[in-house]
Amino acid sequence: MTEGENLQVEADSGCFVCGLDNPAGLQIQLKVDSQNSSASSQLSLDARFQGWQGVIHGGILATLLDEVAIYACRGQGEQFVTTGINVRYRKPVPVDCAIDLSAKVVEVRRKIYKVESRIEISGVLYAAAEVQVMCLDGSHRVDSYK
Repeated sequence: MTEGENLQVEADSGCFVCGLDNPAGLQIQLKVDSQNSSASSQLSLDARFQGWQGVIHGGILATLLDEVAIYACRGQGEQFVTTGINVRYRKPVPVDCAIDLSAKVVEVRRKIYKVESRIEISGVLYAAAEVQVMCLDGSHRVDSYK
């Protein structure tokens, strides 16, 4: 890609997080709530994704927070990319534990969405992120944002 050229993305099923055709990926399923500009998933990660023994790697957690933020925007358009993410880790996430992953759009300015993502276990916050997301396509619908 050259400077000034627009980024073109193409949907496929090879995504590391949600791609069903990526055998090395997480293959999680995310639910989108267009009415509330939110997304969620429930999952458990095994020792393949650990950093320290028995603890999920922070980079994997950041990846999950990023992905759910993109999905929270998907009720407002089709193609989005992350332009920034600020992750706060509160507690180590154990392997093989039921994780609740969620995100909600909290602000929209033109094609930039501000999203808050969370990882919780049994209602307790383990990690959170503020994510900036940009809509790439013409399907962006601010008038439907709540």
